[in-house]
Amino acid sequence: MIVTRFAPSPTGFLHLGHAFSAFNAWRRAREAGGRFLLRLEDIDPGRCRPEYAAAIQQDLSWLGLDWDGLVRVQSEHLAEYRAALDTLAEQGLVYPCFCTRAEVAREVSASAAAPHGPDGAPLYPGTCRRLSPNEGAERIAAGERFALRLDMAAALRPGLCFEEEGQGRIACHPERFGDVVLSRKDAPASYHLCVTHDDALQGVTLVTRGEDLKPATDLHRLLQELMGWPAPVYAHHRLLVDAAGQRLAKRDRAVTLRSLRADGVSAQTIIDRFS
Repeated sequence: MIVTRFAPSPTGFLHLGHAFSAFNAWRRAREAGGRFLLRLEDIDPGRCRPEYAAAIQQDLSWLGLDWDGLVRVQSEHLAEYRAALDTLAEQGLVYPCFCTRAEVAREVSASAAAPHGPDGAPLYPGTCRRLSPNEGAERIAAGERFALRLDMAAALRPGLCFEEEGQGRIACHPERFGDVVLSRKDAPASYHLCVTHDDALQGVTLVTRGEDLKPATDLHRLLQELMGWPAPVYAHHRLLVDAAGQRLAKRDRAVTLRSLRADGVSAQTIIDRFS
C-alpha cells in the first residue's frame, strides 16, 4: 500500500507551492487507495507558531485534501529523536561541536579554497572533531552549549543509492554535506534526522517533495542505512515559480492560500491549476 505524507514547518502561512506539494502527495495516495499523512515539522522553537500549525490544517481542509490518522507533531516526540541520536553516539558516529557561527565563519574564511556543500554553504572544517573525548566531556560538564555533528568520514557507507520514480536507482554522495548538524544548540534535533526517523516510523513508502530537496536525499539515505530504517521511493516534483521565474517561498512573501481565499479565489480553481 502506498503511504505518502505532507510535512510542512509551521513557520508561516501556506502558499501555492505548498498546496502543489500537498496535492501531489494526496493525489498519489488517493489514486492508489493508500494513505496520506499530515506531519508538522515544528522542532524550531524560534520560528514555529501554533497559529501557523492551525492554519495549515484549515488551508488543507479548504482545498479538500483530507488526511489519514492523527497529525504527527514533531515537538511532541523529542525523546524519540534523542534516542536516535543516542544510537548514533553509541556507534561513535556523532561528536559535540561547541563552535559558534562566527567562529566557523572565521575558520572558513581563513581557508583559500574552503569546500562547499550542495546548498552552496561552506562545509564545516572539523574543528571540534579534533577535540579529545575528555576535553569534550569537560566542556559539556561545565555547561557549555553544543550541537551534535555526524562524523561523516566514520559514517560513510559504500554503494548507497536511492530509488527515484521514473529515473531508477541514483548513486548517493552524502560526503558532499560534510559533518552535518544532527542536533542544534537551539533545537533538539535537525530536519535531516527527524524527517528520516518519522518516514520510517510512519511507514511512508513514497516521498513526494520539491526538487530543491533532492540533493538532501543522499544524506537521508545514509541516515536510513545507519539506523536500519527502510528506504522509501522518492518522487521530486517541479517547483512553482512567480512571474519573474523565482521559486515561491515564505521568505519572499509569496501569496498565501488564505489571502487568495479572502480575494474570492475558489479552492477548485487552485486544484484545477495542478491537475
